[in-house]
Amino acid sequence: MASDSAKQPLLSALLDPTPQTNKRDTPKRRRFRRCKSAPLAEYNPGQVNANVASLPHSQSILDRLHPSFKRVAVFLTIYLGVGTLCFYLVSPQINGNKTNGVLDAVYFCIVTMTTVGYGDLVPNSVPAKLLACAFVFTGMALIGLILSEAADYLVERQEILLVKALHISEKVGQMEIMDEIETNKARYKCFLVFVSLLVLVAVGTIFLMAVEKLDLVDAFYCVCSTVTTLGYGDKSFSTKAGRVFAIIWILMSTTCLAQFFLYIAELYTETRQRKLVDWVLTRKMTKEDLEAADLDNDQVVGAVEFVIYKLKEMGKINHEDISLVMEEFENLDVDQSGTLSASDIMLAQSSETVK
Repeated sequence: MASDSAKQPLLSALLDPTPQTNKRDTPKRRRFRRCKSAPLAEYNPGQVNANVASLPHSQSILDRLHPSFKRVAVFLTIYLGVGTLCFYLVSPQINGNKTNGVLDAVYFCIVTMTTVGYGDLVPNSVPAKLLACAFVFTGMALIGLILSEAADYLVERQEILLVKALHISEKVGQMEIMDEIETNKARYKCFLVFVSLLVLVAVGTIFLMAVEKLDLVDAFYCVCSTVTTLGYGDKSFSTKAGRVFAIIWILMSTTCLAQFFLYIAELYTETRQRKLVDWVLTRKMTKEDLEAADLDNDQVVGAVEFVIYKLKEMGKINHEDISLVMEEFENLDVDQSGTLSASDIMLAQSSETVK
């Protein structure tokens, strides 16, 4: 960094690649340009597909179906199919308030996988108890890994509608909408899931009053014990219509509450991160900071070194990350010129092939 050649490896990704024959006359503010994004679509296809699917295009609904929903359909079908068959076969060994064999088996699967466990249907034999133990773990994994991912994607899709509704009287472009969603993502997620949770609680309460003939307090009490998976069991869905409704409603409401708490934690973490970023950007630099930012110990701090130091303070990266990246750079820099070119990449690939 003491000479132009030393600075070049650090700044090659940020400087304008056009030849700078008259470098002194170039304004400092025009020294940097927007970097092209790295081709990482294959690294995180879920996020890329979510962003692409949020933009209007001419594909059919089936083509635009997110992989999360396909996985949910496959795993949920397998889980409910196998669970229904197993619990139907051992239904004589399950005690409780029964309505219909197949319906009770599906209902018991949902109550088990969501860990609600009312106690209105209870396994009463060794095989039935072992089956319940197996299906409760697989059901929890299904909710935690698959259903929550699909719910998260669904909430992200609704964020666009929310932002458009907030700016319905303004002319806001697609890019402005995406920027606002990215800035307030956690906040919008919390709001959307909270509203959805309120709707589900209201619908469940009304249904229990209308179909299960519970009064307002008991219906709300049953809804709360179900959504929180507390499941005391003194109030539950005991009719055929009630259990048909419970199969869908319990799955949606319990997942919704879990996502709400997840987004609350995400919002809290994001708020703390923003406060840390503001503190890092507003505090004054000291001599000790400059010494810490000087990666190559040449008593001068360049732009890239300054950026790296600030990112480290913000907790975006750490020293190990930098060391790994620098190690990869040195491995690719076959001719030890301090810069990377197409010939370096070809030579590195050739040496890997030989090895």
